Amino acid sequence: MKIICIGRNYREHAKELNNPIPENPIFFLKPDSALVRNNDPVYYPEHTNDLHYEAEIVIKICKKGKYIHERFASSYFQEIAIGIDFTARDVQSECKKKGLPWEIAKAFDQSAPISAFVNKDKFLNTNNIKFCHKVNGEIKQLGNTKDMMFSFNKLISYVSKFITLKEGDLIFTGTPSGVGSTFIADRHESFIEDSKMLDFVIK
Repeated sequence: MKIICIGRNYREHAKELNNPIPENPIFFLKPDSALVRNNDPVYYPEHTNDLHYEAEIVIKICKKGKYIHERFASSYFQEIAIGIDFTARDVQSECKKKGLPWEIAKAFDQSAPISAFVNKDKFLNTNNIKFCHKVNGEIKQLGNTKDMMFSFNKLISYVSKFITLKEGDLIFTGTPSGVGSTFIADRHESFIEDSKMLDFVIK
């Protein structure tokens, strides 16, 4: 099982971090040890002093595929969840300055809490799904999949050019603006439409 994470898929998020707008999807990987399930707590990692939250819609691949055409890509996922791409922002910035890979800032243990999955048929249009993220009861991120620069189908098609997708693989599809620092004892809640999907604490 692979965790494939998409970067800079929301224009306003790219702007808030002063990143250029990509011409094609940008992706990186996390190991399965990054996953946190069942609203278990997340422990603040020792190697950072600036841990950022990034709420994202997650799709689960349901069958094996390579070089998937965009018009057929919708048949390669059936379930949707919400997850957090935790980022050691200070570590990432240092890696970028030095021209180094930044998995150490993204792929560490417990960097990817994820909710339970729901069937995509629950939604009238997967290209128009609202979601939000709260920290200590305050809304920090509001997103809608209609604002993604690259749709679910485009992401599946593009990634499959380089990596064979297999059943159970997860794609974190990018975060909207509003990312920020989190601290020990913060409570995180994530919603898809009106349904609370995640509720956990930083320890």
